[in-house]
Amino acid sequence: MTLSGTKIYGIKNCDTVKKARKWLESNQLDIPFHDFREQGLDETLLGAWVDALGWEAVFNKRSTSYRALSDADKADIDAPKAILLMLAQPTLIKRPVLVDAERVQTGFSDAAYSAWFQL
Repeated sequence: MTLSGTKIYGIKNCDTVKKARKWLESNQLDIPFHDFREQGLDETLLGAWVDALGWEAVFNKRSTSYRALSDADKADIDAPKAILLMLAQPTLIKRPVLVDAERVQTGFSDAAYSAWFQL
């Protein structure tokens, strides 16, 4: 089943994205995938995610990309700075990002996806 307007964003070699895509496939959900490392990501879309969830929910402080940032980049992070950092290094985005016309969700769990898709 294809759900109009629903899309999953991430990086194809990310283990969590792989789990989410496998879950979607096993539940016969044909959701378009956008690899933001290969296909890019614009500031407007990323800003909408930050507006919906808060930058802290979208910005992955547990990633190796975050640990590799300079102390200056890690200092005084706010929404505009987080957006700039994530645009420069998409691996700083918590993945996957599931989006439809009204909702945005980051990360993956069976329970969260079951609730999203009402399964």
